[in-house]
Amino acid sequence: MDPRNQTSASEFILLGLSENPEQETLLFALFLCMYVVTVLGNLLIILAISSDSSLHTPMYFFLANLSLVDFCLATNTVPKMLVNIQIRSKSISYACCLTQMYFFHFFGIMDSVLIAVMAYDRFVAICHPLHYTTIMSSRLCGLLAGGPWVFSCFISLTHILLMARLVFCGNNELPHYFCDLTPLLRLSCTDTSVNKIFVLIVAGMVIATPFICILASYARIIVAIMKVPSAGGRKKAFSTCSSHLSVVALFYGTTIGVYLCPSSVRTTVKEKASAVMYTTVTPMLNPFIYSLRNRDLKGALRKLVNRKITSSS
Repeated sequence: MDPRNQTSASEFILLGLSENPEQETLLFALFLCMYVVTVLGNLLIILAISSDSSLHTPMYFFLANLSLVDFCLATNTVPKMLVNIQIRSKSISYACCLTQMYFFHFFGIMDSVLIAVMAYDRFVAICHPLHYTTIMSSRLCGLLAGGPWVFSCFISLTHILLMARLVFCGNNELPHYFCDLTPLLRLSCTDTSVNKIFVLIVAGMVIATPFICILASYARIIVAIMKVPSAGGRKKAFSTCSSHLSVVALFYGTTIGVYLCPSSVRTTVKEKASAVMYTTVTPMLNPFIYSLRNRDLKGALRKLVNRKITSSS
Protein backbone atom coordinates (compact mmCIF):
# COMPACT_ATOMS: atom_id res chain seq x y z
CA MET A 1 0.00 0.00 0.00
CA ASP A 2 1.17 3.52 -0.81
CA PRO A 3 2.27 5.21 2.48
CA ARG A 4 0.74 8.45 1.24
CA ASN A 5 -2.73 6.83 1.46
CA GLN A 6 -2.19 5.73 5.08
CA THR A 7 -2.96 7.72 8.22
CA SER A 8 0.11 8.85 10.12
CA ALA A 9 0.41 7.95 13.81
CA SER A 10 -1.20 10.49 16.16
CA GLU A 11 0.90 9.35 19.11
CA PHE A 12 3.95 7.28 20.00
CA ILE A 13 4.62 4.82 22.82
CA LEU A 14 7.90 5.54 24.63
CA LEU A 15 9.13 2.14 25.79
CA GLY A 16 11.58 3.80 28.19
CA LEU A 17 14.76 2.39 29.66
CA SER A 18 13.09 -0.75 31.00
CA GLU A 19 9.74 -2.52 30.81
CA ASN A 20 10.26 -4.29 34.15
CA PRO A 21 8.06 -2.60 36.86
CA GLU A 22 10.61 -3.27 39.62
CA GLN A 23 13.44 -1.80 37.56
CA GLU A 24 11.25 1.18 36.67
CA THR A 25 10.74 1.97 40.38
CA LEU A 26 14.50 1.97 40.89
CA LEU A 27 15.02 4.06 37.75
CA PHE A 28 12.42 6.57 38.97
CA ALA A 29 14.26 7.08 42.28
CA LEU A 30 17.66 7.25 40.55
CA PHE A 31 16.65 9.72 37.86
CA LEU A 32 14.66 11.87 40.28
CA CYS A 33 17.76 12.25 42.48
CA MET A 34 19.95 12.96 39.45
CA TYR A 35 17.50 15.56 38.14
CA VAL A 36 17.27 17.35 41.53
CA VAL A 37 21.08 17.45 41.74
CA THR A 38 21.24 18.75 38.14
CA VAL A 39 18.74 21.54 38.81
CA LEU A 40 20.29 22.62 42.12
CA GLY A 41 23.89 22.40 40.86
CA ASN A 42 23.36 24.36 37.65
CA LEU A 43 21.12 27.01 39.22
CA LEU A 44 23.66 27.51 42.02
CA ILE A 45 26.41 28.04 39.42
CA ILE A 46 24.26 30.65 37.63
CA LEU A 47 23.36 32.43 40.89
CA ALA A 48 26.95 32.38 42.17
CA ILE A 49 28.33 33.86 38.94
CA SER A 50 25.62 36.50 38.60
CA SER A 51 25.89 37.61 42.24
CA ASP A 52 29.71 37.90 42.40
CA SER A 53 31.13 40.79 40.36
CA SER A 54 34.62 39.27 40.42
CA LEU A 55 33.28 36.41 38.27
CA HIS A 56 31.91 38.70 35.56
CA THR A 57 34.58 37.56 33.10
CA PRO A 58 34.27 35.75 29.73
CA MET A 59 35.11 32.32 31.19
CA TYR A 60 32.37 32.48 33.84
CA PHE A 61 29.94 34.15 31.43
CA PHE A 62 30.21 31.13 29.12
CA LEU A 63 30.02 28.76 32.11
CA ALA A 64 26.75 30.41 33.24
CA ASN A 65 25.37 29.96 29.73
CA LEU A 66 26.44 26.29 29.75
CA SER A 67 24.75 25.75 33.12
CA LEU A 68 21.52 27.27 31.79
CA VAL A 69 21.63 25.04 28.70
CA ASP A 70 22.42 21.93 30.79
CA PHE A 71 19.47 22.68 33.07
CA CYS A 72 17.15 23.05 30.04
CA LEU A 73 18.53 19.93 28.31
CA ALA A 74 17.83 17.75 31.36
CA THR A 75 14.43 19.38 31.95
CA ASN A 76 13.37 18.60 28.38
CA THR A 77 13.72 14.82 28.81
CA VAL A 78 13.86 13.66 32.45
CA PRO A 79 10.55 15.04 33.90
CA LYS A 80 8.50 13.46 31.08
CA MET A 81 10.19 10.11 31.71
CA LEU A 82 9.51 10.39 35.46
CA VAL A 83 5.84 11.23 34.83
CA ASN A 84 5.48 8.27 32.44
CA ILE A 85 6.90 5.89 35.07
CA GLN A 86 4.73 7.34 37.84
CA ILE A 87 1.37 7.25 36.01
CA ARG A 88 2.18 4.03 34.11
CA SER A 89 1.49 5.72 30.79
CA LYS A 90 4.07 5.71 28.03
CA SER A 91 2.21 7.58 25.31
CA ILE A 92 3.24 10.94 23.86
CA SER A 93 1.28 12.82 21.21
CA TYR A 94 2.78 13.46 17.79
CA ALA A 95 2.90 17.24 18.42
CA CYS A 96 4.51 16.84 21.86
CA CYS A 97 7.01 14.37 20.41
CA LEU A 98 8.15 16.84 17.76
CA THR A 99 8.26 19.64 20.35
CA GLN A 100 10.43 17.55 22.66
CA MET A 101 12.70 16.62 19.76
CA TYR A 102 13.03 20.29 18.75
CA PHE A 103 14.17 21.38 22.20
CA PHE A 104 16.41 18.33 22.62
CA HIS A 105 18.33 19.22 19.46
CA PHE A 106 18.21 22.93 20.25
CA PHE A 107 19.87 22.56 23.65
CA GLY A 108 22.09 19.67 22.51
CA ILE A 109 23.58 21.79 19.72
CA MET A 110 23.93 24.71 22.15
CA ASP A 111 25.85 22.46 24.55
CA SER A 112 28.25 21.30 21.85
CA VAL A 113 28.97 24.79 20.52
CA LEU A 114 29.35 26.34 23.99
CA ILE A 115 31.89 23.70 25.03
CA ALA A 116 33.91 24.60 21.91
CA VAL A 117 33.57 28.33 22.71
CA MET A 118 34.89 27.68 26.22
CA ALA A 119 37.86 25.85 24.72
CA TYR A 120 38.57 28.90 22.52
CA ASP A 121 38.35 31.16 25.58
CA ARG A 122 40.94 29.02 27.43
CA PHE A 123 43.14 28.97 24.32
CA VAL A 124 43.20 32.78 24.17
CA ALA A 125 43.72 33.11 27.95
CA ILE A 126 46.69 30.73 28.05
CA CYS A 127 48.31 31.23 24.64
CA HIS A 128 47.71 35.00 24.32
CA PRO A 129 47.39 36.27 27.92
CA LEU A 130 48.57 39.82 27.16
CA HIS A 131 45.91 40.28 24.48
CA TYR A 132 43.13 38.37 26.27
CA THR A 133 41.00 41.37 27.29
CA THR A 134 41.39 42.91 23.84
CA ILE A 135 40.46 39.73 21.95
CA MET A 136 37.67 38.60 24.29
CA SER A 137 35.80 41.88 24.17
CA SER A 138 32.21 42.26 25.33
CA ARG A 139 31.08 42.35 21.69
CA LEU A 140 32.85 39.10 20.79
CA CYS A 141 31.59 37.37 23.95
CA GLY A 142 28.05 38.44 23.06
CA LEU A 143 28.46 37.04 19.54
CA LEU A 144 30.02 33.77 20.78
CA ALA A 145 27.19 33.29 23.28
CA GLY A 146 24.30 34.65 21.19
CA GLY A 147 25.30 33.14 17.84
CA PRO A 148 24.75 29.52 18.96
CA TRP A 149 21.17 30.36 20.04
CA VAL A 150 20.29 31.54 16.53
CA PHE A 151 22.21 28.70 14.85
CA SER A 152 20.61 26.05 17.10
CA CYS A 153 17.14 27.44 16.44
CA PHE A 154 17.64 27.23 12.65
CA ILE A 155 19.08 23.69 12.68
CA SER A 156 16.46 22.33 15.10
CA LEU A 157 13.59 23.90 13.15
CA THR A 158 14.93 22.35 9.93
CA HIS A 159 15.00 18.93 11.62
CA ILE A 160 11.35 19.34 12.65
CA LEU A 161 10.22 20.51 9.20
CA LEU A 162 11.93 17.53 7.57
CA MET A 163 10.39 15.19 10.16
CA ALA A 164 6.90 16.67 9.67
CA ARG A 165 6.87 15.52 6.03
CA LEU A 166 7.27 11.86 7.04
CA VAL A 167 4.43 9.40 7.55
CA PHE A 168 4.41 6.99 10.51
CA CYS A 169 2.20 3.99 9.84
CA GLY A 170 2.03 0.65 11.58
CA ASN A 171 4.31 0.28 14.61
CA ASN A 172 4.32 3.38 16.84
CA GLU A 173 6.49 1.99 19.67
CA LEU A 174 9.63 4.05 20.17
CA PRO A 175 12.43 2.05 21.88
CA HIS A 176 13.64 5.09 23.83
CA TYR A 177 12.69 7.22 26.85
CA PHE A 178 12.27 10.45 24.83
CA CYS A 179 11.65 11.44 21.22
CA ASP A 180 15.05 11.25 19.57
CA LEU A 181 15.70 11.63 15.86
CA THR A 182 17.27 8.31 14.85
CA PRO A 183 14.70 5.99 16.54
CA LEU A 184 11.88 8.04 14.99
CA LEU A 185 13.37 7.74 11.50
CA ARG A 186 13.35 3.95 11.83
CA LEU A 187 9.58 4.00 12.46
CA SER A 188 8.74 5.98 9.33
CA CYS A 189 7.22 4.11 6.40
CA THR A 190 8.30 6.81 3.91
CA ASP A 191 11.69 7.64 2.41
CA THR A 192 14.00 9.12 5.07
CA SER A 193 17.13 9.55 2.91
CA VAL A 194 16.92 13.39 3.00
CA ASN A 195 16.60 13.33 6.79
CA LYS A 196 19.56 10.97 7.17
CA ILE A 197 21.76 13.10 4.91
CA PHE A 198 20.84 16.21 6.91
CA VAL A 199 21.61 14.37 10.18
CA LEU A 200 25.11 13.55 8.90
CA ILE A 201 25.70 17.14 7.70
CA VAL A 202 24.55 18.59 11.03
CA ALA A 203 26.55 16.02 13.03
CA GLY A 204 29.62 17.04 11.06
CA MET A 205 28.98 20.72 11.80
CA VAL A 206 27.97 20.57 15.46
CA ILE A 207 29.81 17.48 16.75
CA ALA A 208 32.84 16.64 14.59
CA THR A 209 33.91 20.24 13.80
CA PRO A 210 33.76 21.56 17.40
CA PHE A 211 35.48 18.39 18.64
CA ILE A 212 38.37 18.82 16.16
CA CYS A 213 38.65 22.53 17.06
CA ILE A 214 38.76 21.65 20.77
CA LEU A 215 41.52 19.08 20.21
CA ALA A 216 43.51 21.60 18.16
CA SER A 217 43.05 24.29 20.83
CA TYR A 218 44.19 22.00 23.62
CA ALA A 219 47.18 20.79 21.66
CA ARG A 220 48.30 24.45 21.48
CA ILE A 221 47.37 25.00 25.12
CA ILE A 222 49.44 22.02 26.35
CA VAL A 223 52.46 23.26 24.38
CA ALA A 224 52.01 26.73 25.92
CA ILE A 225 51.60 25.32 29.45
CA MET A 226 54.81 23.31 29.17
CA LYS A 227 56.66 26.58 28.52
CA VAL A 228 55.40 28.17 31.75
CA PRO A 229 58.47 28.53 34.02
CA SER A 230 56.76 28.13 37.42
CA ALA A 231 55.38 24.80 38.60
CA GLY A 232 52.48 26.60 40.31
CA GLY A 233 51.49 28.31 37.07
CA ARG A 234 51.57 25.01 35.18
CA LYS A 235 49.49 23.30 37.88
CA LYS A 236 46.82 26.02 37.86
CA ALA A 237 46.58 25.98 34.05
CA PHE A 238 46.39 22.17 33.92
CA SER A 239 43.73 22.17 36.67
CA THR A 240 41.48 24.54 34.70
CA CYS A 241 41.97 22.64 31.44
CA SER A 242 41.57 19.15 32.88
CA SER A 243 38.07 19.95 34.16
CA HIS A 244 37.06 21.18 30.73
CA LEU A 245 38.57 18.12 29.03
CA SER A 246 36.54 15.87 31.35
CA VAL A 247 33.36 17.50 30.04
CA VAL A 248 34.61 17.17 26.44
CA ALA A 249 35.30 13.45 26.88
CA LEU A 250 31.88 12.76 28.45
CA PHE A 251 29.84 14.78 25.97
CA TYR A 252 31.56 14.11 22.65
CA GLY A 253 32.42 10.50 23.44
CA THR A 254 28.72 9.63 23.67
CA THR A 255 27.29 11.91 20.95
CA ILE A 256 29.84 10.72 18.37
CA GLY A 257 28.81 7.15 19.14
CA VAL A 258 25.13 7.93 18.48
CA TYR A 259 25.24 10.29 15.49
CA LEU A 260 28.49 9.56 13.63
CA CYS A 261 29.09 5.83 14.08
CA PRO A 262 27.67 3.47 11.39
CA SER A 263 24.20 2.10 12.17
CA SER A 264 25.61 -1.45 11.93
CA VAL A 265 27.55 -0.99 15.20
CA ARG A 266 24.75 0.82 17.05
CA THR A 267 22.16 -0.97 19.15
CA THR A 268 19.06 0.33 20.95
CA VAL A 269 20.70 -0.36 24.33
CA LYS A 270 23.86 1.56 23.36
CA GLU A 271 21.82 4.48 22.04
CA LYS A 272 19.79 4.73 25.25
CA ALA A 273 22.90 4.42 27.44
CA SER A 274 24.65 7.16 25.43
CA ALA A 275 21.54 9.38 25.63
CA VAL A 276 21.50 9.02 29.43
CA MET A 277 25.13 10.16 29.49
CA TYR A 278 24.68 13.37 27.50
CA THR A 279 21.14 14.32 28.60
CA THR A 280 21.36 13.46 32.31
CA VAL A 281 24.82 12.49 33.60
CA THR A 282 26.85 15.24 31.89
CA PRO A 283 24.47 18.10 32.94
CA MET A 284 24.55 16.72 36.50
CA LEU A 285 28.35 16.43 36.67
CA ASN A 286 29.24 19.73 34.99
CA PRO A 287 28.67 21.91 38.11
CA PHE A 288 30.90 19.58 40.17
CA ILE A 289 33.60 19.33 37.50
CA TYR A 290 33.82 23.10 37.08
CA SER A 291 33.47 24.11 40.74
CA LEU A 292 35.47 21.52 42.71
CA ARG A 293 38.79 22.61 41.19
CA ASN A 294 37.98 26.30 40.99
CA ARG A 295 38.74 28.33 44.10
CA ASP A 296 37.04 31.49 42.83
CA LEU A 297 33.80 29.66 42.06
CA LYS A 298 33.89 27.74 45.36
CA GLY A 299 34.38 31.06 47.16
CA ALA A 300 31.42 32.60 45.32
CA LEU A 301 29.24 29.58 46.18
CA ARG A 302 30.21 29.83 49.86
CA LYS A 303 29.38 33.56 49.91
CA LEU A 304 26.03 32.87 48.23
CA VAL A 305 25.10 30.13 50.73
CA ASN A 306 26.24 32.24 53.72
CA ARG A 307 24.22 35.20 52.45
CA LYS A 308 21.09 33.03 52.20
CA ILE A 309 21.65 31.59 55.70
CA THR A 310 22.19 35.06 57.16
CA SER A 311 19.09 36.51 55.48
CA SER A 312 16.88 33.62 56.63
CA SER A 313 18.06 33.72 60.26
